[in-house]
Amino acid sequence: MIEAIILGIVQGLTEFLPISSSAHIRIFGEFMDGANDPGARFTAITQIGTELAVLIYFRKDIAAILRSWFGQTVQRKELVGEAKSQARMGWLIVIGTIPIVVLGYLGSDIIESNLRSLWLIATTLIVFGVILGLADTYGKRERTLDQLSNRHGILYGVAQALALMPGVSRSGATIAMGRFLGYKREAALRYSFLLALPAVFGSGFYQLQGALSSSDESNVFSLPETAAATTIAFVVGYLVIAWLLKFVSTRSFMPFIIYRITLGTVILILLATGVVSA
Repeated sequence: MIEAIILGIVQGLTEFLPISSSAHIRIFGEFMDGANDPGARFTAITQIGTELAVLIYFRKDIAAILRSWFGQTVQRKELVGEAKSQARMGWLIVIGTIPIVVLGYLGSDIIESNLRSLWLIATTLIVFGVILGLADTYGKRERTLDQLSNRHGILYGVAQALALMPGVSRSGATIAMGRFLGYKREAALRYSFLLALPAVFGSGFYQLQGALSSSDESNVFSLPETAAATTIAFVVGYLVIAWLLKFVSTRSFMPFIIYRITLGTVILILLATGVVSA
């Protein structure tokens, strides 16, 4: 239970930062008693907690988007002004979710096994850290979410789908794409939060259903332990959202980039010297 709570704290701290929560869950698990990978199922379920934090933090924005989208799509209302923009944002979230749904469904077996090697995770931490650094340094700072097009929504979605690989980071990949496309840091981050909701809830509840219906005893953590981790992740994640939105309004992502590259390098050294197993 103590280890589950620790991993819940790690999940809450790292989910929204561009440093990959799934990579941290995998790495921390390696150094815990028994040196077991907590697994993709545990990671997906605890992410429900952090996305609940997004749901509550942005509840007014999300309610307005759903109300306008439902009014336009189901009730066939003619919308104008802000309501029309909110309905359009709803469609952009739908469009941006398609790539991760397709790739997640087709590659679920590979994601849950082959992609969890620490060699791969350490490498992706470094490579995508460099990519985020280039995007944040050379990306333009002009566009807001009002200027988000269907093409850009799809590109955001492709970037999010890359985060199926532990070490990439969902927020890091979508933020990097947003910066390359010329969006302001706050705009890229806010859309990253909203875009993650359908994918993470879908994956999390799918894995939760599997855990409830499975008699497999190979899972590292029991359901009560996973529930405790999810609750902790919710509380910590909510606090991180508020801090991060303020941070990016005045600071760059460079501290996270340095951290990613440093962590990836340390893990590669530990693997090469045999201190940890891939």
